[in-house]
Amino acid sequence: MAQREQWGTRAGFIMAAVGSAIGLGNIWRFPYMAYDNGGGAFLIPYFFALLTAGIPIIIMEFGLGHKFKGSAPMSFAKAKKKWEWLGWWQVFVSFIISIYYAAVIAWALNYALLATNLGWGEDTQDFFFNQFLQLSSSPMEWGNIVWPIFVAGVLVWFITWLALFSGVKKGIEFANKIFMPVLFVLLLIMLGRAVTLEGASEGLQWLFRPDFSAILDYQVWTAAYGQIFFTLSICFAIMITYSSYLPDESDINNNGMMTAFINCGFSLLAGIMIFAVLGYMATQQGVGVQDVAGAGVGLAFITIPKAISLLPGASFFGILFFVALVFAGLSSMISITEACCSGLMDKFGWGRRPTTSLFCIIGFMLSLVFMTQGGLLVLDIVDHFINNFGIVFAGLVEVILLSWFFRLDSIREHANSMSDFHIGTGWNFCLKVITPIVLGYMAIANLVGDIRTAYGGYPGSALLIFGWVIVVGIVGLSFVMQSGRSCAADE
Repeated sequence: MAQREQWGTRAGFIMAAVGSAIGLGNIWRFPYMAYDNGGGAFLIPYFFALLTAGIPIIIMEFGLGHKFKGSAPMSFAKAKKKWEWLGWWQVFVSFIISIYYAAVIAWALNYALLATNLGWGEDTQDFFFNQFLQLSSSPMEWGNIVWPIFVAGVLVWFITWLALFSGVKKGIEFANKIFMPVLFVLLLIMLGRAVTLEGASEGLQWLFRPDFSAILDYQVWTAAYGQIFFTLSICFAIMITYSSYLPDESDINNNGMMTAFINCGFSLLAGIMIFAVLGYMATQQGVGVQDVAGAGVGLAFITIPKAISLLPGASFFGILFFVALVFAGLSSMISITEACCSGLMDKFGWGRRPTTSLFCIIGFMLSLVFMTQGGLLVLDIVDHFINNFGIVFAGLVEVILLSWFFRLDSIREHANSMSDFHIGTGWNFCLKVITPIVLGYMAIANLVGDIRTAYGGYPGSALLIFGWVIVVGIVGLSFVMQSGRSCAADE
């Protein structure tokens, strides 16, 4: 069997892992989550969730991938032969994310160009929905390809393919050694400018003003766990795959801690930058920060462009912001697709170059759906179902199986044997008790909520095709992939 590829340096691995964790959600999701869940008080459940779920799971996945030296399907197959399907479940989740994530990066790439002359105009909402996306009225009406998104999408998939095709050290590590330092420099430049704007302090007060009554609300704690869970790239095959490329002697525990804390530090800095800009925008318009604050696609492509247009040196700031979005997106995109390709290479013994080429061609072709006039509506449904059911249920099953039906201590002993500091039995308690309870609650609450109320008011046929069929279908396909020759057959 061919020798497994390895990272060139420890710094290269940390940058790649951090690059995977830091994505678009750090910039457009965390700030609003903090603002909407108690402001400064949200940081208490946020860091509690980081210590009791985020870091324990990331160390568990680093330990699993490093111990068994395989992609997610291979690692689960080596842990127990009948568990290979769980790895494929996570790989399919990553595959679905990759095909719509590419479209969002393509939007950001277009907006980086539009920023040169503030091409989004004064009515940023009308521009985004009607002129840029040319949005259709229903997810069942795809309409035509939107060509600027198509062209940018080709570039996104080409960069992704080039990184994967070039290998772990010369491709993925090299790309992240460029993306991550540049991303942090861009953020610090924007942060330095944002906090000196008139009204910035008002925005920061809204972000960090502590409402300690909020921490008595269980939903705030659920939100904190959800934010930690989604932001660390855990439970969808990536961290297991990346750690499988580590050399034999690697500090698992320290690597996990560094990845988690750098990711959360980036989220905090991004939150300060975003709310400083929103404070400035509110001051200029004579309204409250609560009237301009938002999250997600609307924040990034409607609110922030409007705020940027009000800034001195607007084009420069706009280019920095959207280039930062592109770099954050690309580093995550590369990790998501590598998790898929690594699984295929382990399962079928294919070479890296044909595997990555075939995968990127198929991925690009499926991405075309999200580059049509109905793309955003389809994306909204698929993203909701994949996040709320694909990732949460796959994570819940992973934690329960490894904690209760596998000798969890073998992973702890493996990680401790090569780490400067050791994790104790508290780590086991977090994984056996705290994480399953919180994840289980989230999974059930999500399921009940979607059964009671149709998501987003979309037609039932659209929710069935782009939601339920996909999340149920990938579980079925996972068992199909497990059949036949096992991933661990050569071991």
